[in-house]
Amino acid sequence: MKILTIIVRLLLGLMFVVFGSNAFLHFMPMPPLPDTPAGNFISAMVASHYIYGVAIFQVLGGLLLVIGRYVPLGLTLLGPVIVNIDLYHIFMDRIGLGMAAIVSLLALFLLWRYRDAFAGLLRP
Repeated sequence: MKILTIIVRLLLGLMFVVFGSNAFLHFMPMPPLPDTPAGNFISAMVASHYIYGVAIFQVLGGLLLVIGRYVPLGLTLLGPVIVNIDLYHIFMDRIGLGMAAIVSLLALFLLWRYRDAFAGLLRP
């Protein structure tokens, strides 16, 4: 189980480091955005530079997962990002829903493995 945890931690961390750093470095070209609510949402995030705030949390959270230090903090930083990714794909663009579900399952697995770090939040 320890090896699986390391694999999941690295996979999820690298995913967020790569896609988060793309907001700054633009190494993956972005196709033209359609005139749909999903396209308008992404356009608004880019135009307002809100995307950079999201990308910072993705890169920082992903790096914490990759290096293996402060993993619960990394999961805490990535939690709201993952929820927003899920909601975006549920309500606006169902094409990426499968990948969003995989990311959510990987994060839930890590939350389960590091549940002791979050135990204080769940105590009455």
